Amino acid sequence: MGNPSSLSPVIHKEIRAVLWDFGGVILSSPFEAFNRYETASGLPLDHIRRVNSTNPDGNAWALLERNDISPLEFDALFASESEALGHRIPGADVLALLSGEVRPAMVAALDRVIAYGYRTACLTNNVVSTTPDPSPRQIEVAAIMKKFDHVVESSKVGCRKPEPRFYEIACELVGVSPDECVFLDDLGVNLKPAAAMGMRTIKVGDPTIALRELSDHLGLQF
Repeated sequence: MGNPSSLSPVIHKEIRAVLWDFGGVILSSPFEAFNRYETASGLPLDHIRRVNSTNPDGNAWALLERNDISPLEFDALFASESEALGHRIPGADVLALLSGEVRPAMVAALDRVIAYGYRTACLTNNVVSTTPDPSPRQIEVAAIMKKFDHVVESSKVGCRKPEPRFYEIACELVGVSPDECVFLDDLGVNLKPAAAMGMRTIKVGDPTIALRELSDHLGLQF
């Protein structure tokens, strides 16, 4: 007869916090803009993603998101890295593609989660803005950011998803343990360490499906 303890169900703590990625969750994915650029430039689809996923912890993208290099340095370094993989792309071109469209359904879901008393944080790999005056879109994004209890930015904390320390910082700021969280992100590589720490995770592709999963976790209708 087997060990009864090995058959015990996993008991999760009550969810107290919902953690959200920004680009690809609250905003549409930049990968869509990458593909449009590649098509218009006669480049292989997903070449930019290939560059970003090569040496992912120490490449130009990682260095910029940790604020270890400037956008000007990124411009040259990304160009060299992309050229080494077959097609040269200026880093400045990539940075210009990062602005996604706001997903109203996700913002509405965030508002509902907040209204029901859940703690919230935005976990974002980002870069330091060099724009002197905010654009209308930046003002719109800033207004959404203010809704969160906390915003954890890679460019400010010196680490980035999927580094475990990034998630630890988020939990410390929010005042919860990982197993009291649901985390939404569009990249499986970012969700894997969060799940290993005990978070319930949702991979966001189709926002409608993602919100249905969030509804299942929280018992709310979106």
